Amino acid sequence: MAKKTIAQVEVAGKRVLMRVDFNVPLDDQGQITDDLRIRMALDSIRSVVDRGGRLILCSHLGRPKGTGVEPKYSLLPTVARLSELLGRPVEFAADTVGPEATAKAGQLTDGQVLILENVRFNAGEKDGDAAYAAALANLADIYCNDAFGTCHRNDGSMYAVPMAMAGKPRVVGFLVEKEIRYLSDAIGNPQRPFVAILGGAKVSDKIKVIDNLLQVCDQVLIGGAMAYTFSLAKGGRVGKSLVEPDRVELAKDLMARAGDKLVLPVDTHCGDAFSADCNKQVVAAGEIPDGFEGLDIGPETARKYAELVKAARTIVWNGPMGVFEMPPFDHGTRAVAEAIAESSGTSIIGGGDSAAAIAVFGLADRVSHVSTGGGASLEMLEGKKFDAVEILDEA
Repeated sequence: MAKKTIAQVEVAGKRVLMRVDFNVPLDDQGQITDDLRIRMALDSIRSVVDRGGRLILCSHLGRPKGTGVEPKYSLLPTVARLSELLGRPVEFAADTVGPEATAKAGQLTDGQVLILENVRFNAGEKDGDAAYAAALANLADIYCNDAFGTCHRNDGSMYAVPMAMAGKPRVVGFLVEKEIRYLSDAIGNPQRPFVAILGGAKVSDKIKVIDNLLQVCDQVLIGGAMAYTFSLAKGGRVGKSLVEPDRVELAKDLMARAGDKLVLPVDTHCGDAFSADCNKQVVAAGEIPDGFEGLDIGPETARKYAELVKAARTIVWNGPMGVFEMPPFDHGTRAVAEAIAESSGTSIIGGGDSAAAIAVFGLADRVSHVSTGGGASLEMLEGKKFDAVEILDEA
């Protein structure tokens, strides 16, 4: 699945259209509260401008309706931040396709950067309109995809635009290249033991991931609220825990097929309310009393999971073990995170809440890779291929 990268094409004097993920969080005043997604794209951006390329950046932000400009979703705040990070001026076009974007793209000189307005202000971004894709494609000589978080979608700027640029170089940025290398190649040829840790609320959200990982992993450890559906399937008591009664048969089937590969909690830390100061107790798995709900894996499970993780050579983690935002129900997630950090194996954190947890615990620099795309990383763990990546040039 190796793809040609932006470093492998000549960019001097050429216009490069780079799809980035600048979907940054903004406060009520329109100020960026976390610029990580901009910083993650800097290597690819610098690769173009430092070699004399003329860079056009496009991205989405938020979920506008696609019927025109919605100021609260404007990409304008990213212009000043990127300019600060690059130490050079960054231009802005108030449209994505239209007279201003066309004019400013045409006026770029070597080493200059232009950010187009939010692609999702255009209906064509979601419906794959050919005229929209052609207009965006005509702005540039080279296409580069560095927006992994959107790679599982066939949005206009992700798929229709590079399709319209057939015959021109179509490459990946360094961020997408790294994601593919870890999530696809490392999982496709893992060092063993290969252990996956899956948490989160619903079995239904992770069923395809569990199915795929059971085929390639040595062990799949289950935590989070989805564990209570498995408890229910085993005839256990779950109190008022979050469960999916309609997925009990599915859980039974998974347990029957997986055998010892599927590792379930042996104890549960529960409370009588969803709050840090509730009445708490640790009980054996499947013995949660009425009026209580499971909020974390118990200490014995945390110890067991930590031992399995430390012995692993390849580790994939997607989903917290409990309510990690609310101590003391962060203990299980923290124990897993610390075990991953102490492991000498390749460790891949699959975006979303897992990425947030590893950052909260200050351990992000002690793992091999933290994915930038929750939904995209999940689909790659399911074994899916992405059309938006498949159509790009092979290395």
